[in-house]
Amino acid sequence: MPYDAGEIIQEEILLPERSLRNMLRQASIPTLIMCLAQITGEERWLREPFLPKRDTNLFADESGGLPADVQQTVRDAMERVMGALDQGERTPPPAPDAARFIRMMRACVAEEVAQEYVPMMMEEMGFADRNVHWRHGVPERASRFHILIIGAGVSGLCAALKLDQLGVPWTLVEKNSELGGTWYENTYPDAGVDTPNHFYSYSFAPNYGWTGYFSKSGEVLAYLRDIAKRHGILERIRFNAEVRALTWDDPSRQWHIAIRTADGRQQSLEAQAVISAVGQLNRPKIPALRGMETFKGESFHSAQWRHDVALAGKQVAVIGTGASAMQFLPTVAAEAARVTVFQRSPQWVKPSNDYHRKVTPETMWLLEHVPHYFRWYRFGLLWRYGDGLLKTLRRDPIWPYPERAMNRHNDKHREQLTEYLMTELKGREDLIPKTLPDYPPYGKRMLIDNYWYRTLKRPNVELLAAGIDRIDGARVVATDGEARAADVIIFATGFEAGKLLSPMEVRGRGGVALAQVWGDDNPQAFLGITVPGYPNLFCLFGPNTNLAHGGSIVFQAECQMRYVTGCLVQMLEGDVDSIEVRRDVHDDYNARVDAEHGELVWAHPGMNNWYRNAKGRVFAPMPWPLVKYWRMTHDPDLSEYVVSTALESVSS
Repeated sequence: MPYDAGEIIQEEILLPERSLRNMLRQASIPTLIMCLAQITGEERWLREPFLPKRDTNLFADESGGLPADVQQTVRDAMERVMGALDQGERTPPPAPDAARFIRMMRACVAEEVAQEYVPMMMEEMGFADRNVHWRHGVPERASRFHILIIGAGVSGLCAALKLDQLGVPWTLVEKNSELGGTWYENTYPDAGVDTPNHFYSYSFAPNYGWTGYFSKSGEVLAYLRDIAKRHGILERIRFNAEVRALTWDDPSRQWHIAIRTADGRQQSLEAQAVISAVGQLNRPKIPALRGMETFKGESFHSAQWRHDVALAGKQVAVIGTGASAMQFLPTVAAEAARVTVFQRSPQWVKPSNDYHRKVTPETMWLLEHVPHYFRWYRFGLLWRYGDGLLKTLRRDPIWPYPERAMNRHNDKHREQLTEYLMTELKGREDLIPKTLPDYPPYGKRMLIDNYWYRTLKRPNVELLAAGIDRIDGARVVATDGEARAADVIIFATGFEAGKLLSPMEVRGRGGVALAQVWGDDNPQAFLGITVPGYPNLFCLFGPNTNLAHGGSIVFQAECQMRYVTGCLVQMLEGDVDSIEVRRDVHDDYNARVDAEHGELVWAHPGMNNWYRNAKGRVFAPMPWPLVKYWRMTHDPDLSEYVVSTALESVSS
């Protein structure tokens, strides 16, 4: 399949009449209407009776809320347009201008989309170029400016692709034997995305063949591998190579890198810049439980799943109830003799009709062959999974029930989620006090139901609403004194999110260790990307860039690489050797981050989540709307940096 978001696919566009009509019967009507409006340029598609009705569901009603006869009119019109395109009787028009584009966006989602979203969405949908370009061709010194990329996950592959487009040399090192990062490492049962995969994918590399709406890890990994292979990146990755240390050398304006290979050999490398793409959730967190040495059974973390450990007929203890436990528990419960789940605090769980639904062949065909269909379908997902939710997570100072919700909209979410919980647990009302959270929705990572409540109702599953006090031989003892026998312990206890870049030793200007600056759990960076004292070091998916209100880290990676490549182009065109963000710029930005978080749900006084450090500072999620972060990272301003030029380097 082609990977060019700007290309209109027209080959084999017309199927036999009966088959084409079958395809169109499964189409999203709002998406078809946008395709018709764009292909024909006719105003009638943006007026009644073709305006979809407002729909706040995460996956929109594919009818658009329109009557059956209007839906059929839309399908018939598209059938005629497809025929005309196939016969060469119609030529697709150029991309819509800003005025028409915003009218189309507003019509598509039946909401008042703000003007500021126009340039972002034009890029995201491939109507405008997101890449940074040289002004006068590739500078001669670019070939000598070598960049190290650490990590071959979603962000690292994006970095390699964008640097290739500029013609800047890079070395990509990956500690694992395969690319994919979290999608390679997490192989627990039912591991998968909780963001729709048609949006959890690069804007420049559409995949029309997703088999599900929330794909499993194997399919995401195959997508990433296919992109790396198609773009000639796969064979250039240095696998089984872990970066142990980065040391900045000021006289030479470069980083000295120490690498350890899988066989224990030490290697060294120099690079003028480093892009860290190691992610936030890549080092499993296993609690130091008292008495763990007395346990004679098998134990492992969900991110290091032991497929060689048979669970059939075993008594299994699951410690933790986060996203991974939500996904793997049904499979474990169906296999084990007995499962005890130890839960420190309950999670809000939301339903999704599409979580287990498969994409039909007809829908795949529509996504690939109907001009602009994929673009507008993706837009609908981005909008519903994007910024619309953020305003419901902001503190309303006059809201009378701050302990349970942030505002009336957030309280409505609480009511809906509570009703869903009650319905799912009907017949097991004893589970309600254990599973009903007492904090506002979205205060912790929101989880999508993978038959969680139904699994808790199984006769061989027990939920203990308590943490772990100790391990006593073959027993797991909870903090409330309850003890349960276990043959296997599975830790679903998350990651060392606060220890970004760990266990690498990163020393910047003056030999100062970054671990000393950040401490154990307080990473900070300007835009989540750059840190004072560490020239030419760029972090992707760095501090305060995680998405907890919606969106996709793939979107974040593209924004951040736009910023990084913008910096590199200005450096190389301006004979700049190094840039280092100014301390005042960095500190002012993080003060604004903290102030904004102070108004959002993750800083709620009743919260205890992995987004916050020991002092209560929110270090992981981004407080900004996607559109604001897109704007912040679009065009770097080197006046915010201490700049060292090549001339200064020579004279020194």
